[in-house]
Amino acid sequence: MVTTRRALAALPLALPLWAATAQAQAQPIETFHAALLDVMRNAQRLGARGRYDRLAPVMNQVFDLAAMTRISVGPAWTGFAAADQAALVDAFSRWSIATYAARFDGFSGESFATQGTQAMPNGDQLVRTLLNRTGGQEAVALAYLLRGGRVVDVYLTGTISELASRRGEFAGLIREGGAPRLIQELQSRTARLLG
Repeated sequence: MVTTRRALAALPLALPLWAATAQAQAQPIETFHAALLDVMRNAQRLGARGRYDRLAPVMNQVFDLAAMTRISVGPAWTGFAAADQAALVDAFSRWSIATYAARFDGFSGESFATQGTQAMPNGDQLVRTLLNRTGGQEAVALAYLLRGGRVVDVYLTGTISELASRRGEFAGLIREGGAPRLIQELQSRTARLLG
C-alpha cells in the first residue's frame, strides 16, 4: 500500500516531465508544419520554385532524406556504387521536397494538430498528427516515424507507409535500368513538379 501511495504521490511530478518529453519529440514535426503553413499562405507569391526554396532547408533538417532513400530503394541499395548512391540521395531529396512544394500550393484555413507521440520497441518515435481541412472536408491523419530525432517515414491515414509504396514502384525502375534509370526518373519528376 505504501508503494502505491508513493507512486501516486509522484505522479503529478512525472506528468509534466512526460509532457515535456513528448513535446520535445514532436518539435521537429511542429517546425516542419510551421514551414508548410508559411509556404501555403504565400504559395501564389512564391510559385513552385519559391516554395521549394523555402521548404528545402527545413526538410533537410527534419527529414533524414539519405535514410529515406536507402529504405525506398531496399536491398538493391547495397549493390550500387558509392557515386550512384550519392546521386540517388540527391535526386530523391530534390524530388521529395518538390513533391511537398507542389502539393501544398495554396491556403484555405488549414491547420495541423499534433495528436501525440508513441515510443516504438526499437527506440523510434511515432508522432501522430492531423491536417485539419476546411469546407467540411475530413481531416487527414498523418503519422511521422522518427529515428534519432529525424523523420524516416510518413504514414498517410496513419497506416500507409510512404516509403513502402515507393519501394514497390522503385523496384520496377531499378529492374529496367539500375540506379541510373531511377535517378533519371526522379530528376524528370522533379523538373515536372517545379515547372
